[in-house]
Amino acid sequence: MTELADKAGISKQSMSLYSSNKNTPPYESVIKIAEVLNLPYDYFMVDKPFEAIIGNTYFRSQSSATKKARNAQELKVEYAAKLYDILLSYVDCPELKLPEHLEMDIDCSINNYNPEEDAAKIEALSANVRKYWNLGDGPIENLQYVLESNGIVVTGFRDVDSKIDAFSQLVEINGRDIYVIALAIGSKPIERLRFDMAHELGHILMHQWGGDEEIISNEAFNIREKQANMFASSLLLPENTFGRIVSAYPTEIEYYNTLKKKWKVSIQAMMYRARQLNIISGNQFQYMMRQISKNGWRTKEPGDVPGQLGDTIFQGAIDLLFDGGYITKNDLLSSFSKEGIFLDRSDLENLMCLREGTLEPEPKAIRLVALKK
Repeated sequence: MTELADKAGISKQSMSLYSSNKNTPPYESVIKIAEVLNLPYDYFMVDKPFEAIIGNTYFRSQSSATKKARNAQELKVEYAAKLYDILLSYVDCPELKLPEHLEMDIDCSINNYNPEEDAAKIEALSANVRKYWNLGDGPIENLQYVLESNGIVVTGFRDVDSKIDAFSQLVEINGRDIYVIALAIGSKPIERLRFDMAHELGHILMHQWGGDEEIISNEAFNIREKQANMFASSLLLPENTFGRIVSAYPTEIEYYNTLKKKWKVSIQAMMYRARQLNIISGNQFQYMMRQISKNGWRTKEPGDVPGQLGDTIFQGAIDLLFDGGYITKNDLLSSFSKEGIFLDRSDLENLMCLREGTLEPEPKAIRLVALKK
């Protein structure tokens, strides 16, 4: 607030009064604040643009990310869900199609937590998901497409706090449940993005969404994270097929590097999975991890390059509308405004993980010829 007041040339006392709704800023101050924050001034003219009921938000880095950073990302997901809801008034998107949930009431069972029992349930769940979605037993070529084709919204944010890996959220708008998986796009390789998606799917299927994850203990939170990691490993690396293939050379790190190209999962994740399946011993795993550290591969493995999502369901819907001539860019932006969403085009593109320039206005054609009278 102090920084904003200084940049806008407004006293800190006045800014505090505006923030606490004890004073209404004059129009000139609204313009200054909007310019500093790079937001359309209309954004500040709407008290509450839309109603949304939010469930838990599962952050992979809850213990390290600040509450301020988490709140910022939660609000972005609310807007993304509302934008999706608006697009559904124009196009038909895949309906939500999930297998029966396996909800583990961790808060009640934490004192009797049984890792082996959990592992067996999670293996069964991942096998059920693959069968329900007809994924077979091999590598999942495009996990983003699998999620979106079954009604889960996937998006990516480029300006995310470095301590936030990925998160998922349940948003209810107009009586519709919308599950959103948001990924931190930037430096992560595609293998990590895929694991993040599978991890968040684990939360969607296994954990309760009606409470508040802020009030659970760190121990309970860590158990949920372990369960989501176990699910991601089990889904991406099935016991029967991956287990059989990795058993050929289970302690050869270079072999894992070869498997990485086929399974599209990181070397370290495959090593963890081999240990989980008891294909390698604890001592072998520790030795292999020391080799990973010695090679400098803990944060960047061979072949790692910044990964990107494919075109999102947002991009597909908007391309359909624009390419078919069903609606203009200005008409779509007007529809967003009518629903109370006043954001810059670049912010809208970021929220929906669109290709840069998707919402930029097209230049007007300059006619050099005219019809004869």
